[in-house]
Amino acid sequence: MNTKVQLACETVVREIPLSDILPMRKIAKNTKNTVKYRQIVASIKQIGLIEPLVVHREKGNRGQFMLLDGNVRYEVLMELKIESVKCLVALDDEAFTYNHKVNRLSAIQEHFMIMKAVKSGVSESQIADVLDIDVALIRKKRDLLVGICPEAVELLKGKKATSATFVQMRKVIPMRQIEMAELMCATSNFSDSYSKCLIAATPAELLVDKDSSREVDGLSSIDMARMEREMDALAKDFKQIDEVHGKNVLNLVIAVGYLKSLLDNARVVRYLANAYPEILTELQKVAESRMLEGAKEPE
Repeated sequence: MNTKVQLACETVVREIPLSDILPMRKIAKNTKNTVKYRQIVASIKQIGLIEPLVVHREKGNRGQFMLLDGNVRYEVLMELKIESVKCLVALDDEAFTYNHKVNRLSAIQEHFMIMKAVKSGVSESQIADVLDIDVALIRKKRDLLVGICPEAVELLKGKKATSATFVQMRKVIPMRQIEMAELMCATSNFSDSYSKCLIAATPAELLVDKDSSREVDGLSSIDMARMEREMDALAKDFKQIDEVHGKNVLNLVIAVGYLKSLLDNARVVRYLANAYPEILTELQKVAESRMLEGAKEPE
């Protein structure tokens, strides 16, 4: 069965005078004071509009368009006195937010984008001007992975690890960096505070600077030693559980699948209902449980 997918917009990007575009709503008064607004202004000044506005032809008013998406960009363009702008003309006047689902860039992704731009000949100062940030911050993002081993980078790629996390990871040798990355991924905790705890619990022989202090405010050397032992034991226990978790889930899925097949047998259900009604009730609860919905049943 062939089903045609209806296009959301016209196939041609059109240049439309700003005077012919009617915004659907006004931006908040404090929007112009935000960093994001200043970045959009700087970006449009430096390289022009990247993402076209989305408009819809106004019914009964030929040549006029309603603005569906891009209110902030529209306001910036008006402020810069730009006469016309490239637009996508939507075939539906549904004024939902086109950027409703946005994937934020991770720190590592930002690093690779900056490195790619620099290799393409874009200077760091140009990038800073476009983003309206200090060039020192661009250099900091550029050097984000200096001293971080490739294996740890691969583990944290796409994760929400902050630049402060990588600052902490540079304090340990590559083997410990990988361990830290694995623990962060396993616990889904990529915060600076957690990375500091991992550093505090790191044995001295795994530190890059073995003479550096790992002292934490409010903790004595005895507390630090105890925390190091406890964190090490916790990490081992966590890894052990993580290793057997998949196997346990698979066994449970198989068991539940077999249980469901038994409960589909009317004779079995009738027997259990007469002889062991309490057990039947519990088995039915297990079979109907939604806890394993994310697990894939074996074929």
